[in-house]
Amino acid sequence: MHIVDKSKEIAEFIKRQDNFHIIAHLDADGISAGAIAVKTLERLGKEFDVDFVKQVDQDTLRNILEKNMDVLWFVDLSINVDLNFDNVIVTDHHRSMKRFRYSLNPNDFGFDGGTELSGAGATYLVARSISRGNMDLSYLAVVGACGDLQDRRNRKLVSINRDILRDSVKINLIDIIKDIQYFGRESKPLFRLLFYADDPVIPGVSGSEEACIAFLLDLGFNRRDIYRRWVDLDRNKKRKMLSEIARRLLGRGFGATFVRRLIGEVYILKNEKEGTELHDAREFATLLNSTARYGRPDIALKICLGEREKYLKEARRFLDNHRQNLSSSLQIARSRVERRKYLCYFHAENKIKDTIVGSVTSMLSREFSSHPIVGFANGDNGNVKVSARYRGKGIDLSRAIYTAALSVGGTGGGHRRAAGALIPRGTEEEFLDVFEREIENQLSLEVL
Repeated sequence: MHIVDKSKEIAEFIKRQDNFHIIAHLDADGISAGAIAVKTLERLGKEFDVDFVKQVDQDTLRNILEKNMDVLWFVDLSINVDLNFDNVIVTDHHRSMKRFRYSLNPNDFGFDGGTELSGAGATYLVARSISRGNMDLSYLAVVGACGDLQDRRNRKLVSINRDILRDSVKINLIDIIKDIQYFGRESKPLFRLLFYADDPVIPGVSGSEEACIAFLLDLGFNRRDIYRRWVDLDRNKKRKMLSEIARRLLGRGFGATFVRRLIGEVYILKNEKEGTELHDAREFATLLNSTARYGRPDIALKICLGEREKYLKEARRFLDNHRQNLSSSLQIARSRVERRKYLCYFHAENKIKDTIVGSVTSMLSREFSSHPIVGFANGDNGNVKVSARYRGKGIDLSRAIYTAALSVGGTGGGHRRAAGALIPRGTEEEFLDVFEREIENQLSLEVL
């Protein structure tokens, strides 16, 4: 069966049901997927409620089942624990050990869930199969994919994500342009754009406000210019900045591959106000992440559903705090990294929020690219959040983390290069032993 045929089967099932419980992941992709599901059910006149969760474990399922809804619709969430319930829909892109009749997951159809289709994209395919009128939700699937960093490897969306992008372009919701890939090109002053530059890092500039200001002054910008935004600059000034960044990268031995990563596709949401965090799909996604990961997914959902005036102001406060937290959390994680034979790890304890330890681990993985890196942070109810990242090949983190988490009474899953788990506090060393053994086994098979 083709993935589109599966989306049509799920669409027909949804049309026949009445009461739904949407359970969405607590990040930008999950919020976008949740908003697509909400709008789809609203347009069908169905009854529903919505919950946002970090991960699906037995406690989460127990709370969900108490609501006695006819259908459980999990969006951007894999289920790796037993679920004794018949009417289950899963529109997700993580590798999962459990299968359900009404499950749409790109990994089951020969696609890579890490780069070719996000959770919001899977949810959109079902919405579009219900009605072509839901094509206006395609921009949320693009935001979700960007929030899941699915455009980062190729500097553009590919495969099914690109088909969805074409839907948005076709109905005049999105413009595709080529531009700088750093965060804040629309909404941040130049020195802040440079401060947060991390893919690639600008040697001697990123992470230091003084260095960012000096960089701009040395290029001939005046004190007033440093508060301008990237989108306000003329072509010559943009070219001057890019040339100097490229020169620094090459001078430090980064190579042409890193220089080419400076430019890529940017997705402009045409119905959003220019200069706001909502005009650029990546900045939109970051805004959603910054509210959801700090306990206010309701604000993020309202923004996706078009309720902007009140909620956008609140979200901006979370966004400012989020970028500062990421910067300070990265320093904490970097100072705690320890090495084992096949991996590196850090334990943040209560110093980093469990909802952003995945983002911090992703950022740190650029500095420890030769080995998988694992981040721990204390979570709720005596649990520890685990995030694993790897930029190389030959290792399937989702399989390794599932086995390791299961061995200590936890749950885990994800993608080949990015995976997560929830394990009981106090089992970290045992988890690492099993996780590392799984990595060793995979590498041995790769050699054979």
